[in-house]
Amino acid sequence: MRQKYNILVEEVKKLSVEEKEELKFLIERYLIDERREEIFKNYQKSKKEIKEEQLEFSDDIQRLKAML
Repeated sequence: MRQKYNILVEEVKKLSVEEKEELKFLIERYLIDERREEIFKNYQKSKKEIKEEQLEFSDDIQRLKAML
C-alpha cells in the first residue's frame, strides 16, 4: 500500500498546476461528502437510540461525568 501511495505522490508531482488544482478541488469535495455521510449516519443512529429510549439525558455535571 505504501508503495502505491508513493507512486501516486510522484505522479501528482508531474501534473500541471491546473491539474493539481482540479485534483485538490475533487479531494476536498470527496472529503466533504464523506463527512456529510458520517454526520447523516450518526443522526440516523441517534434517532434510532432516541426511539428505542437508549439515550439518557442529564443536566447534572457529575452524572454526565459518570456516564462517560
